[in-house]
Amino acid sequence: MLGSAVAGTALPLVAVVGLRASTFEVALLTAVAWLPWLVVGLPAGAWVDRMRKRPVMAACNTASMVVFASVPLALLAGVLSMPYLLGAALAGGTAKVFFSVAYRSFLTVLVDREQLLVANTRLLGSESAAQVGGPGLAGLMAGFFGPVSGVLADALSFGVSVLFLRGIRAREEKPVAGSRVRLRTQVAQGLRFVAGDPYLRVLVVFGAVSNLALNGYASIQVVFLARRLGAGAGTIGLVLALAEVGGVAAALLIGRLSGRFGTARAFLLCQALAAPGMLLGPLDGLGFFVLAGIAVCAGIVGSNVLTGTFRQRYCPPELFGRITACSAVVNYSTIPLGGLLGGVLGQTLGVRETMLVMGVVQLASLAILVFSPLRPLRDFPQYRREPAR
Repeated sequence: MLGSAVAGTALPLVAVVGLRASTFEVALLTAVAWLPWLVVGLPAGAWVDRMRKRPVMAACNTASMVVFASVPLALLAGVLSMPYLLGAALAGGTAKVFFSVAYRSFLTVLVDREQLLVANTRLLGSESAAQVGGPGLAGLMAGFFGPVSGVLADALSFGVSVLFLRGIRAREEKPVAGSRVRLRTQVAQGLRFVAGDPYLRVLVVFGAVSNLALNGYASIQVVFLARRLGAGAGTIGLVLALAEVGGVAAALLIGRLSGRFGTARAFLLCQALAAPGMLLGPLDGLGFFVLAGIAVCAGIVGSNVLTGTFRQRYCPPELFGRITACSAVVNYSTIPLGGLLGGVLGQTLGVRETMLVMGVVQLASLAILVFSPLRPLRDFPQYRREPAR
């Protein structure tokens, strides 16, 4: 996660500073990284349900290490270009699809149901801490060694991750159920379960609209900071790092918040914090951008802890990979769309105006939650549903 946080800032910096990319091309980097969810997301869930999760995760990280290590090598060879950078983002995004599905499923192997909230809090808390350090580190590395050094750091971090995965000694049985069932049938089972459940269905629809706004906003924020506010690489890294402090705070406090108000109500409170915060970011001034980022990151991390725990407790384990993949395909399908939309609108309306539009869309998306079965609940349901027939 630390390496990915570094690369999340380093890749746009390579495009903006090193390759003089346009606003649309920078936004396209975000879009192509998430595009694989639309292509392989559904079958990935069924495949992961058939396999042990740890080897899948290790293979994905090894592939990502090779892909991102090739970027600085391409620079040394004098062949680095925007198409090459886009290809690396696409390949890395494909590996991330399988890793993400296996990662969420593997947690249920490691801990009991009663420990899932604490486990998710720790995992997302460490992820948020990495997000705090990553952008600042990317900015420092870009200042001293050039933007592409952050991409190399990302490649090395995948190698370290593989070593840690090999050190996990938890016993994981190879799944046998459904191994003789056609892949298309297994995918359909996951789709029916998500579409037929009122809670999962609402979360999926809301996530799709929210991700459209969030990634249309995020895809051009480096351009906004660099060209609208005149921030250098080091300053951009520091500003993005400060914004991520909200995620660390949310991970530390979400357990208390959900204990006091209930998990469903705490989720709604997190989203009510994130949505208005986005409207502060496009205002002139780095301080407004940092405040907006803190609010958005706090809301998103807190929400992800609660909804991730809900799915792990609520969904049948034999369907979990498919349910995760089906939900993610819908949720993440709007991420490349948001990236493209951010780039197109940024070129035509202007970067600041586009960020304001995305903030309004995020605020409007709260209506999906207000008029849903989640609104009257204090807590998310915590029982497992039977698999859809």
